Amino acid sequence: MGTTVLAGVLVLFALLVPNRLERLGPEAFFRLPAEGILLAGLLLAVPPRSRRLMSVAAGALLGLLTVLKFVDMGFYSVLARPFDLVLDWILLDDAAEFVRESFGRTGQVLAVVGVIVLVVAVLVLMTLATVRVTNLMVGHRAVATRTTLILGTAWITCMTLGIQIAGVPLATKGNADFVNNRIEQVQAGLKDGRVFEKQASVDAFAKTPPDQLLTGLRGKDVLFTFIESYGRVAIDDPAMAPQIDSVLKEGTNSLKAAGFQSRSAWLKSPVTGAGSWLAHSTFLSGLWIKNQQRYRSLTTSDRATLGSYFRKTGAWRTVGVVPGVRRAWPEGKFFALDHIYDSEHLGYNGPYFSWTPVPDQFSLEAFQRLEHGKKNRDPIMAEIILASSHNPWSPIARMTDWDELGDGSIFNQIKKEGTDPKEVWKDPERVRTEYRHAIEYSLHSLTEWVERYGTDDTVLVFLGDHQPVPTVTAGSTSKDVPVTIVARDPKVLDKIADWNWTDGLKPAENAPTWGMDRFRDRFMTAYGPRGD
Repeated sequence: MGTTVLAGVLVLFALLVPNRLERLGPEAFFRLPAEGILLAGLLLAVPPRSRRLMSVAAGALLGLLTVLKFVDMGFYSVLARPFDLVLDWILLDDAAEFVRESFGRTGQVLAVVGVIVLVVAVLVLMTLATVRVTNLMVGHRAVATRTTLILGTAWITCMTLGIQIAGVPLATKGNADFVNNRIEQVQAGLKDGRVFEKQASVDAFAKTPPDQLLTGLRGKDVLFTFIESYGRVAIDDPAMAPQIDSVLKEGTNSLKAAGFQSRSAWLKSPVTGAGSWLAHSTFLSGLWIKNQQRYRSLTTSDRATLGSYFRKTGAWRTVGVVPGVRRAWPEGKFFALDHIYDSEHLGYNGPYFSWTPVPDQFSLEAFQRLEHGKKNRDPIMAEIILASSHNPWSPIARMTDWDELGDGSIFNQIKKEGTDPKEVWKDPERVRTEYRHAIEYSLHSLTEWVERYGTDDTVLVFLGDHQPVPTVTAGSTSKDVPVTIVARDPKVLDKIADWNWTDGLKPAENAPTWGMDRFRDRFMTAYGPRGD
C-alpha cells in the first residue's frame, strides 16, 4: 500500500511540477491536471495487450518531461529563460566546465555524476510508478472509471468558471502547453539558421574603401572593454545603487581632473545571466547573436567586425586581452586580432579567483606592459575582457598599488583573505553584496588605469556584456547594460553629440537604449567621413 501511494504521488508530482523554482509552492500541487485525467481514461479504455505498453511509454514520457522541467529550473535560475532543445546542448558542457573552474575537479565530477544518477532515477522510477498506478486502476476498474469521470467533469467546470486557489487556476493543462511551447521552440530553432543567414548578408560598410573607414579616429588608441556581468541592476537596484553611484561619480570626477570627458547610455544585450561570447560578438559584428547556432554561423563566415574594419584600414594594430580564454580559441582569428593575450600569456603567476583566472587590475597592467606602453608603436585597437566580475563573485580581488603588482603573486594573500563561494551562495543577499563588490573592483581597475596611462590619443569604450543571474537581478527582466565612451580629445565626443548620451560614467535612467547589435554601425558612421 505504501509503495502504491508513493507511486501515485510521484505521477501526480510529474503532472503538476512547474518548470520554474519561484512557482514551486504548495499551490502548484493542488490542481487538476487535464493530461492526467485524459491518460487515466485512455489506459482504462485500451485493450489489455496495449495497456502495458502504453503505461510504460506514458511513464517514460512523464519522466522526460520532469527532467526537462528540472533543466528549465536551472536555465531560468541562470539565464532567465527555458532550455532550448535545438540550440542549448553545448551549454551543458560549458556548465560542467564552469563548475570545475569554480569548485575544482572533484566538484565537477560529483555534479556530473549526480546529474546522471538523477536523470536515470527519474526515468526509471516514473515508468515503474505509472505502471503500478495503471495496475491499481485496472484492479479497481469500476471505481477508477467513476473517479475519472468525476474528475473530468470537475476539470471542465473549474476551467469554465475560472476557479482559482491562491491565484492559481484549479484546472490546468500545463503539460500540454509546455509541450506545445517546446514544439514551437524547436520549429523556431530550425528556422533560425535561414533567418540569420539573410540578416548577415546585409552590411552597410562592406564596400567602403579602407581610406574612408574610421577616419575620425585615425591616430587614436581605441579600446573596447567588456566588464563581465555589469548590468543595469548594479546602477538601478536600491541595495546597490548608492555604492555603485559613488564609484561612478568618483570615477567621473577623477577622470575629469585628468582631462577626460565621458558619455554614457544603455545597450540591450541578447543574453542575461551568462553567454558573454554571444554579447561580445553581437557588439562587434552588428548582428543579433542570441544563441550558439548563430555564433557558430557568424564565426565561420566572412562577416566583418569592428576589429576587421580597424585592421582593414591598415592604420591600427589589433590586439585582444582575453584572460578568460584557457584553451584553443579558433574564433579569435575571426575577430581579426593581430595578437591575442590569453590567461597563459599575460605573465600572471598568481591564483585563480574561482572562475576568474586573472584579476582585472593585472590584466590592464599587462596590456600596458605588453602593448600600450611600448614606444614608437602604431595606434592600437584592443578588445579587452575584464573577468573579475564573473559569477560566482567569490573570492574577489581588491585594488593594490600598481607598482607592486609584479607577477601577480601578491594576489595569493588577497585570495586567502577573501570569501568562500560555497558559504556566500547559501545566502542570496550575500551573493548580491559580493556581486556589487566585484563590479566596484572592475570599475576602479579601469578608471585608475585610464588616469594612470591614458593619453590625448586614448579612446575607451567600455560596457557590460549582460545582466547577472536572477539571484542578483531579483526578478528584473531587463537585459540592459551600461555603455560609456571616454576620451581626452573633445573632438571624439563631439562626433557623438547627437546621440544624446548622458555626461559622465553613469547613464541617466532615461538615457537612450539601443540594441547591442546597433552599436557597430552607429559607431562606424559617427567616426567615418559622414561624421567628420
